[in-house]
Amino acid sequence: MSYNVGVQVMIETARVIPEARLIAAATWVLNAHELSPDAGLSIVIVDDGEIHQLNQQFRQVDTPTDVLSFPTDPDPDAGEDANYLGDLVLGLPYIERQALAEQHSVEDEMVLAVVHGTLHLLGYDHDTAAHQAEMWDVQTEALAALGVAIVVPNFEFPDDGVGETGSPD
Repeated sequence: MSYNVGVQVMIETARVIPEARLIAAATWVLNAHELSPDAGLSIVIVDDGEIHQLNQQFRQVDTPTDVLSFPTDPDPDAGEDANYLGDLVLGLPYIERQALAEQHSVEDEMVLAVVHGTLHLLGYDHDTAAHQAEMWDVQTEALAALGVAIVVPNFEFPDDGVGETGSPD
């Protein structure tokens, strides 16, 4: 199934951006959730400065990150925009450093960021151990289907299961 997924590169880079793989990653997640073919989202690729600013502004976290998800609020009067899920912002330099540190390809790391971010747009979260387990199950299935062999470690949670530590987004 085809969805309305667009990629915007807002950073100067010599790296070839794997737009088809990123679109395929978002499409796999949307299709697995049987969303309407009208559903769509944008993938925006930025530098450390931009994602750092957005992370500070919207999450009060004073550091760059790999991916931020900005879901839209459903508006029944929005017409054809009613199926627009929101935006994913990928911090390419952060993803490059993370891929190097974890010994993954940058492309695979970008696919992981898109899968993870798209799941957030669909309402998944990893704010508790139970939510994380649910999100990680779907994320692992998506990565396997997309040929990405990255295993994302679990975050540690306090004994009471409320709150989280170590979460990047």
